[in-house]
Amino acid sequence: MATATLNAGNAECLVTPAPLVVGKVSHCSIELRWKSEGTEGRTGRPEHRIRYRLEEIEPETGIKGIIYVGYGTCHVVQGLEAESVYKFRLKVIRESSWECVFSSVLCVSTAREQPSGRNLHQVVSSNDEKELIKILQSGTVNVNGMGSIKNTPLMVAAQNGFSRLVCVLLEHGADVKMRDSDGKDSLMLACCAGHLDVVKTLLKSGASWRSRDAGGCTPLHWAAEGGHVSIVEYLIQDGCEVNVRDWLCRRTPLMRVAEVSGNTAVASLLIHAGADVNIGDQNGKTPLMAAVVMNHEALVKLLLDSGADCDMKDKFGSCAAKWALACERQVNENYFMNIFACIDYLRLTYLYRV
Repeated sequence: MATATLNAGNAECLVTPAPLVVGKVSHCSIELRWKSEGTEGRTGRPEHRIRYRLEEIEPETGIKGIIYVGYGTCHVVQGLEAESVYKFRLKVIRESSWECVFSSVLCVSTAREQPSGRNLHQVVSSNDEKELIKILQSGTVNVNGMGSIKNTPLMVAAQNGFSRLVCVLLEHGADVKMRDSDGKDSLMLACCAGHLDVVKTLLKSGASWRSRDAGGCTPLHWAAEGGHVSIVEYLIQDGCEVNVRDWLCRRTPLMRVAEVSGNTAVASLLIHAGADVNIGDQNGKTPLMAAVVMNHEALVKLLLDSGADCDMKDKFGSCAAKWALACERQVNENYFMNIFACIDYLRLTYLYRV
C-alpha cells in the first residue's frame, strides 16, 4: 500500500510512499489508491496534515497534468482511451513545511472497450461479418437489442439483403418474430425489399407469412406492393392466403398491386392462385377501379379478362367508368383515352350518359 509516515519524535521527515495500487480498470477509467499512516485531512494538527497530488506523467516531458489534489486516498481517473498505456505518480506533501516526496511511476493500461448494442447495429449496417461474429462471441451484447429506430440487427440485415449476416444472427439466437415500431417483422422487411434468399431463410427459421403488422398487412401484401414476382410466387407455393385483407382499409394484396405498381406479373400470380378480382376495400373500391385511376392499362386488361365486374359500384355509387371520367376531368382529356380504347366495358356511351 502507498504510505507516507512521520519519523519518530519531531523529525517531521516524510518517507517515500509505496507504489500506487491499481483498483478497478475499464476501457475509459482507472481507479488508483494510496494510504498514509500519518494523521490525514484538514481536521488533523497542522504539522501532521498530508496532502496528495496525483499526476499523469509523460516520459519525455515529465508532468502531463495534475489529476487530483486533496486529502483522500483514492481517485478514479476517467475519460481515458481504450487499450492505452498511462503513467501516474503520487506526490505527498506535508502542509506545515511543504516538504514533499514522490512515489515511483506506475504504468497501467486501460481495458479493451466491450462491444455495445450500438456497435452491433453498426457492423450489421456495414455488412461486416467478421466483426459481427467477434461481437456476438463476446457475449456482452443482446442480439435482439433495438436500435435508435426500434429495429433489431436481424431486421437491418433482412431489409438490406445481407444473407450471410442473417444466418449468423439466427445462429446466435436472433428472434424472427420481433417487430419494429410499425409492427413489421424481419420477414415483412425482406419481402418489401425483394430479398428472396433472406425470405427463404427466415421462413425456415420460424418466421410466418401469417404475421401482420400494425395495420394488418401480411408479408404477401408487402411483396405484392413492391412488385417482387419471385417472392410472391414463393409465398404462394408455401401456401399463404391470397385474399387476406389488411385491418385498416380492408385491402387485399391484389388491391395493393392495383394501387401502387400495377405489376401484371404479380397480379397474374395472385389471380391464378385464387385472388378474387372483385373484392373491394372498406369503401367498396375494387382493383379494377384502382387500376383505372392509376392508369395501369395492362392491369385493367388483365382484370377484365379475369372476370372483373366493371359495373360494380363503390359505397359512393361510382363504378370504374365513373372513376375514369372523374380522373380524366382532373388531369387532361387524353389521360385515359388509351384505357377506353382497350376496354369495351368502360364504354364511351356510359360516359356520355354521365
